[in-house]
Amino acid sequence: MAEGAPVDVATVMCQWATGGLAYLWVTTRRREVGLGYGWLLRSLYGVIAAIGAVTGFVFQPNAVRDVACIAMALCAGATLVRSAVPNAPGADLQVQIGDAGSDGGATVDCPPKRTIEGFDPRWDLAAPLVGLVGVVAAGIGASGDIAPALHLARVVAGAAFLGVVSNSMLLGHWYLVQPGLRREPLRELVRHLGGLWPIEVGLLLLPTGMIAVLTGSIDDGYGGLLGWFWIACAVTTVALAAVAMAALRERQYAAVMAATGLLYLAILTGFGTDLVARLTLAG
Repeated sequence: MAEGAPVDVATVMCQWATGGLAYLWVTTRRREVGLGYGWLLRSLYGVIAAIGAVTGFVFQPNAVRDVACIAMALCAGATLVRSAVPNAPGADLQVQIGDAGSDGGATVDCPPKRTIEGFDPRWDLAAPLVGLVGVVAAGIGASGDIAPALHLARVVAGAAFLGVVSNSMLLGHWYLVQPGLRREPLRELVRHLGGLWPIEVGLLLLPTGMIAVLTGSIDDGYGGLLGWFWIACAVTTVALAAVAMAALRERQYAAVMAATGLLYLAILTGFGTDLVARLTLAG
């Protein structure tokens, strides 16, 4: 039985926060989503980064990763404060959002016509760039029988994968707050989810990977059940992303909520795709 890289809560929290904050910038760079969306996500991922730092220091220390988590939380907090202060340096009053459709919702992608007060979205790059240092530090740690380069690639890809699947659902819910928002920001995240899926799954299949679990070369401790559960999670994730994208092509506002519900399920299967494989391969 192969011995894989250990999986700890601190690394998962660092990955999740880094990926989530990176995809927050992907959305805020469009200058369409309301400021409250940024406040919500910076608060959420700042807390997750702080949890990663605490659990790392207490249970499985990795100095670079844990310090990076603290710095990431502080950067997210500082950006949150900057975005909340009216007329702060770097403020930008040309943040554009689309008009609502005829049914009062985001039924069509209209050209942006209205503006809301915002701030320079480049500030949202600071936290994930700092977090990436921690993710890489975790990725170049102990990898067991797994090739170090493959282990690093899995940790980095996992960060992006966990971040985009989480933000897709959160942005979908934001349409309840900002129903006039165009669908393109949500479509972009779903496209990224679909694009990252083959990378994530492919890296987990490479040796030493889930193929060894499926063939019985690696004993998952449950008679191969975890291998089949992983397949179900992986296939369901990409299927949910495809159906969500199809729903977003419909004109009715209810289609956005339908897509959001599908993406909610995709979070469960997406985390299963990443974490079940890594826990199984950890031996």
